[in-house]
Amino acid sequence: MLGAIAPRPIAFASTIDEAGNVNLSPFSFFNCFGSNPPVLIFSPARRVRDNTGKHTLDNVLETGEVVINIGNYALVEQMSLASTEYDKGVNEFVKAGLTPVASSLVKPPRVAEAPAAFECRVLEVKPIGDKGGAANLVICEALLLHVREEVLGANGKTIDPFKLDAVARLGGDWYLRGIPDSLFELPKPSRKGIGIDQLPVAIRTSTVLTGNNLARLGNTEVLPSPEEIQRFSQAPIYQYLAHKYQDNPGEKERQIHLLAQRFLEEGRVQEAWQALLVAELSK
Repeated sequence: MLGAIAPRPIAFASTIDEAGNVNLSPFSFFNCFGSNPPVLIFSPARRVRDNTGKHTLDNVLETGEVVINIGNYALVEQMSLASTEYDKGVNEFVKAGLTPVASSLVKPPRVAEAPAAFECRVLEVKPIGDKGGAANLVICEALLLHVREEVLGANGKTIDPFKLDAVARLGGDWYLRGIPDSLFELPKPSRKGIGIDQLPVAIRTSTVLTGNNLARLGNTEVLPSPEEIQRFSQAPIYQYLAHKYQDNPGEKERQIHLLAQRFLEEGRVQEAWQALLVAELSK
């Protein structure tokens, strides 16, 4: 299950007990579940080995507060070290060499080195089962967000994923790093995209275009005009393919579909449509 449901973001949770002892530990059962109010949920599951609970769970039950710090690649080894099962009362900030900073609205400190940190009030702790591995859903309302300026984009309002350099949990000992080569943009679905079912049969059944390619075409609301299609038919690249494969219609279609695929991968959707529709009209 954990190998298949991946990658998972990591809640680097700092808590405090009633005696003032600080605890810091990462949990990959974590995500955000609403924006108004901002709701975060993480789960310090019961240990599979001996069915015991974790100090983080004890602390949120005692105090009702937590800071969810966001770890990135620069912190990943220290974050992993903080997951060590130290005895109660041992401060993982010290063990992992991280800097505690007093929070503004809650008692647990936040991690100074974290690119972002959410001060949270615990709304509810919902146990799901009582055996080893059982979940304990800690439902939190984020009261205050701290963001380091160096991870903000040029507009100063949103987080730049390249600067954040996020990490996520996979199965086993594997993690994922949000490095540039792993990142890609995907346009949101159009409200009135025509859908794959409305593509011409020759395009929909292409042996070249992938499901992703077809979906990008199906996300189009307005197809190229006849004038645009006519102009593309005079483009040097199309004229070259049309002449080279004039005696082999099947290969001509395949080459045009490869050209359209290249356009799609470069984000040039209208040009991909133009190439495909010129090919359809020339049959």
